[in-house]
Amino acid sequence: MSTRIFLTIIIMTTVTLTAMAEQSTSGKLKFTELRSAGSPLVTFRIIVRAGSINDPKGKEGLNSLTASLIAEGGTKDLTYSEVVDKLYPWAARIDVNPDQEITTFTGEVHRDHLDKFYKLFSDLLLHPRFDQSDFARIKDAHINYLESTLRSTNDEALGKEALNAFIFQNHPYGNPDIGTVQGITSITLDDVKNYYADIYTQSRIWIGIAGGYPVALTATMKKDFGKLPAGEFHEVPLPTPGDIHGMEVMVVEKPSRAYAVSMGYPIPLTRKDKDYYALLVANSYFGEHRTFNGILMNHLRGDRGLNYGDYSYIEKFSGGLGGAPFPEPNTPLRQQFFSIWLRPVQPENTHFAIRDALFELKNLVDKGLSNEDFEATRNFLLNYSKLWVSTLDRRLGYVMDSEFYGSEYYIDRIAAELPKLTVDDVNAAIKKYLHASDIKIAVVVDEGKAQAFYDSLATNAPSLIHYEAQKPANILEQDKIITVFPLDINKEKSVVVKSKDLFEK
Repeated sequence: MSTRIFLTIIIMTTVTLTAMAEQSTSGKLKFTELRSAGSPLVTFRIIVRAGSINDPKGKEGLNSLTASLIAEGGTKDLTYSEVVDKLYPWAARIDVNPDQEITTFTGEVHRDHLDKFYKLFSDLLLHPRFDQSDFARIKDAHINYLESTLRSTNDEALGKEALNAFIFQNHPYGNPDIGTVQGITSITLDDVKNYYADIYTQSRIWIGIAGGYPVALTATMKKDFGKLPAGEFHEVPLPTPGDIHGMEVMVVEKPSRAYAVSMGYPIPLTRKDKDYYALLVANSYFGEHRTFNGILMNHLRGDRGLNYGDYSYIEKFSGGLGGAPFPEPNTPLRQQFFSIWLRPVQPENTHFAIRDALFELKNLVDKGLSNEDFEATRNFLLNYSKLWVSTLDRRLGYVMDSEFYGSEYYIDRIAAELPKLTVDDVNAAIKKYLHASDIKIAVVVDEGKAQAFYDSLATNAPSLIHYEAQKPANILEQDKIITVFPLDINKEKSVVVKSKDLFEK
């Protein structure tokens, strides 16, 4: 495969972006530009086409540790503390997100400080310090995250990672992006240096820049990043995820006051597929993240007050916490999955909540959307999706994601595909790709309660619901049906595990 660097450049002057994509190729470097000279900010997204799927066996976490040591370490000329001291007066930021397929380094600065910032940012990537003390600090932080945060205090993230591991057993996607405890423990600084030498090559680097940059910067970047070794990009082959038979359950036991539920299964769709956009409308109707647009949110939280959030997704979802509720860009996957999140749920109502979510999913598959619901959801999504790219940085990320999938710009594709859809198209996609059976379910429950909880699921015991306030008669009548909604638990494929045993090897 020929060596190449991708460069995506996006510029905007206001929240509403009107610039069109422009693509050009020169030598080994590829550029995609959306130019607007009036923007005061410059944003970089430098993607490395490698992720946790590239971790060597026994060194799970090497990709993440290498990326973190680059972003949170020094350069050959500057220590990490000196890097931080320089960034502060510029009000600049540098972050990294090591994901499953790709790793993204982001940087943002006011254009008044661009020259100094670019020199620092590029030096971190091209001339990393790889200091032993930084390595030890970051390695300890990664292990601590797994042991003390993910497995101990963050039930929502634990539920998501448990489901991911459960769906993608014996698959390159099966481990957390950050790795495993034993994998990280085994990594040495020499491992990081060797991984950097093998992976950080022109064939895997994809550079994005957005904002009020001078045109001359592109020539500088060609020269600087053109000094990287050419390398070769070999895409990691992905096997088909294993079949799911019935409801396969993983109950994860840890001290917990409220329970977290995640459920789902693979679907053979990504943003490049036409059916994806019909299913996007269906999913928005069923469980749009952090909105009351979805059936799940309205029926589980609104009608019954079961918990805070009830959402569904037709692709991997990252972000939506502590700020805008929108999906973060640059977490693309070649194989995607449908999922439902319910959290946090009171222990006594969790069994019912699982039944209620599956009851609603079965209703969606059996009945589909009415034309009125279809029209309302389509109109909502056509407008709501524009908010996903309301900043320069997010727009840049979404443009790069579209190139990853080999599709036209995602937001434009939504705007083009949705007006052509009919309610029959959406309902056909629902029946083709969604079902309330053959699904994996991961539940985080309190210490000492896991086996009893699993037994109640496996024996199809009625799941009574406890309300603190009176509910309308129609809700109570429907509850009688949901309480005994059958769960086809596959006992041979179901497990009860302790959180401390997850993500260990």
